[in-house]
Amino acid sequence: MGIVVLTMKASVIEMFLVLLATGIHSNKDVTKKIKRPKFTVPQINCDVKAGKIINPEFVVKCPAGCQDPKYHVYGTDIYASYSSVCGAAIHSGVLDNSGGKILVRKVAGQSGYKGSYSNGVQSLSLPRWRESFIVSEGKPQKGVTYPSALTYSSSKSPAAKTDEATKAYQKPPVPETTAQPVTLTQVTGATATGAAHASLPKPSPSAGSTSSSLRPQPVGLRSGELDLWATSTYTSGQNSPRADPGIQSWDSPRAAFQKPAGAEVSPDCKIDLAFVIDGSSSIGKRRFRIQKQFLADVAQALDIGPAGPLMGIVQYGDNPSAQFNLRTHMNSRDLRTAIEKITQRGGLSNAGRAISFVTKNFFSKANGNRGSAPNVAVVIVDGWPTDKVEEASRFARESGINIFFITIEGATENEKQYVVEPNFSHKAVCRTNGFYSLNVQSWFSLHKTVQALVKRVCDTDRLACSKTCLNSADIGFVIDGSSSVGTGNFRTVLQFVANLSKEFEISDIDTRIGAVQYTYEQRLEFGFDDYNTKSDILNAIKRVGYWSGGTSTGAAINYALEQLFKKSKPNKRKLMILITDGRSYDDVRIPAMVAHHKGVITYAIGVAWAAQDELEVIATHPAKDHSFFVDEFDNLYKFVPKVIQNICTEFNSQPRN
Repeated sequence: MGIVVLTMKASVIEMFLVLLATGIHSNKDVTKKIKRPKFTVPQINCDVKAGKIINPEFVVKCPAGCQDPKYHVYGTDIYASYSSVCGAAIHSGVLDNSGGKILVRKVAGQSGYKGSYSNGVQSLSLPRWRESFIVSEGKPQKGVTYPSALTYSSSKSPAAKTDEATKAYQKPPVPETTAQPVTLTQVTGATATGAAHASLPKPSPSAGSTSSSLRPQPVGLRSGELDLWATSTYTSGQNSPRADPGIQSWDSPRAAFQKPAGAEVSPDCKIDLAFVIDGSSSIGKRRFRIQKQFLADVAQALDIGPAGPLMGIVQYGDNPSAQFNLRTHMNSRDLRTAIEKITQRGGLSNAGRAISFVTKNFFSKANGNRGSAPNVAVVIVDGWPTDKVEEASRFARESGINIFFITIEGATENEKQYVVEPNFSHKAVCRTNGFYSLNVQSWFSLHKTVQALVKRVCDTDRLACSKTCLNSADIGFVIDGSSSVGTGNFRTVLQFVANLSKEFEISDIDTRIGAVQYTYEQRLEFGFDDYNTKSDILNAIKRVGYWSGGTSTGAAINYALEQLFKKSKPNKRKLMILITDGRSYDDVRIPAMVAHHKGVITYAIGVAWAAQDELEVIATHPAKDHSFFVDEFDNLYKFVPKVIQNICTEFNSQPRN
C-alpha cells in the first residue's frame, strides 16, 4: 500500500512540474506579445510651419540646412505658429544647421512677437497671432506618448492657404469657472481662418484678462473678449452680450440695399475707388464678415454707377489679389452680391505689398480707370501691418492715388513694441491733417464710420493726392528772343520747350502751359487758357516766330507776372521756366524777388554767354536745384530729364499737411 502511494505522488509531482514549465513559457509569450513597439521619430522639412501640424505636442527630426533665411521665423523664445518649426529650433539654440530631434509644444497666442537675431537666424516681429509654440531638446518625457505620425491640417480649400492648424473645439457651458477640454479633430481647410488653438482649452469668462501676455483664446478674439457667439456666421444676435444694434445680419431683409443713416452723397461724386481689405489670419472669420458688411454698406451709400463712383476690391494677406476691378460691377446691387462671395485669404498682414500692387496694377485703363475721376485707395488694417508701408505709399501718392487708412483695434501701449513701423498710417496717408485717417476702437464700431468715410472720399476738392508734379501746375515759359540767339538756335530752344511740355498732363483741369517771348520788349505768345490739349500746345509752340532784339530779362519777368501768372488758378503751382543766352541789360534782382514773393517757382536756364551769377539770382532758392547752365544750344535736350526730376522732387518734398 505504501508503494502505491509513493508512485502516485511521483506522478502528481511530475505533472505539476510539466504544467509549471508550460505556464512559464506561456507567460513569456504573453510578455512578448504586449511589448510596445519602438517609438519612431517623424521627420519634417525645413519649410513646415507649426500651425500646419495639429498635434499639441510632438517630437520631430529636422533635416540639415534649415538656417536659410527663406524659412521665416516670427518671435523670440515663444514663436508664432506661422514660423518654420526647424528654423525656430535653430534660432532658439536647440539645434544647429546640421539638424536633429526636437520637442515642440503648442502654447497660447500672444499679443505680439518680437524679432531678434540669434544663432545665425534673424526672426521677424509679428502682431498678435492665435497660436504659439516653444521648442526644447528632443528628449521624450517619461509617461508621455508622442505620435509616430503627425496629423496635418487639410489644405484643399483656398481658406487653408494660411497653413494654420484647423481644429474644432467643444463649446463649454457659459458661465463656467474651469476650462473645458478641447476635442481635437481634423477638419477641412475651409474653417482654417476661424479655428481654435491647437492645444489650449476654451477660456472661461473669468480668464479673459487683457494683462496676460499668453492669451488662450479662439481664433479671431482679442484679449479680454469672450466667444459668446455660438455660431460661426455673423448675425446681429440680439441675445448676445456683444451684439451691437447698429450691426445687421448680412441676410437681414432690413439690411438689404438700405443706405446707412446720413450717408447720402453728392450726386456729383465721381471717383475711382479701390478698397484694400485685410484678409490676414489674425482677423478671424467673424471680423472678416463684419468687414464685408462694411464694404456692402459703403457700396450702397455711394450709389455705384458709370456716371458716378466705381469701386473695386483688393484683398491682402501674405500677398495681394484683386477680387474684382473697377469695371466688373457697375451698380451697387451687383457689387454687394460680389462682396458677399469674397472668401478670406489668410496669412500675414502685408499692407505695404498690397499698396504697391494697387499702384502698379489696379488703376489702369484696362481695369476701368477713367482718367477723369480721382483715384482713391482705402486701406483697412486690423491692428498693424506686418510689413512697412512708407515707401509703397509714397510711390502711390506720387502716382496720384489718394491713400486713406482705416486702422481697427490699433496697438495698445504694451503692444506698440511689436509694431513693425511706428506711425505707419501717418507715413502712408495722402495728407497728415487727419482727413485721411480713421481710427476705429473696435470692429463692432466699424459700421459707424460709413458716413464719415463716404463724405471724405467724395470731397474731390480735398483729394490733394490727385495732384502730382505732372498734372497740377501752371507753367509759364519766358523765352529770350534776342539777336544773339539767332534763328536756328531759337528753333532749338522751341524744341526744348516742346520736349518739356510733353512730359506733363495737359488739360484745362491739369497742367496748363503759357509762353512769353522777350527782347527789349515783351509779347504774350499764348496764355494758360488758350490751349487745353497737348497737341494744341505743341502746335502753338511750333508757330512762335523769332523776334530778335536786345535782352531785358528783368522787364520780361515783370511782364510774365502781370500778363501770364496773374491769371493762374489759385490751386495751381506756378512755375516759371526762363531761358536766356546772355546777361540782362536791366536789373533782375527786384523782379526776381517779386516773383518769389508771389509764390512763383522760377527755374533759370542759361545757354552759351549767359551769366551764371545772374541765373542764381533769378532762380528760386536753393539755386543749385533751380538754375542750369548749358554750354551749347544743341545740348539743351540733355537737360529735359533733370529739369523734370527737380520739379517733381520739389513737389514731392512738400509737407503733407
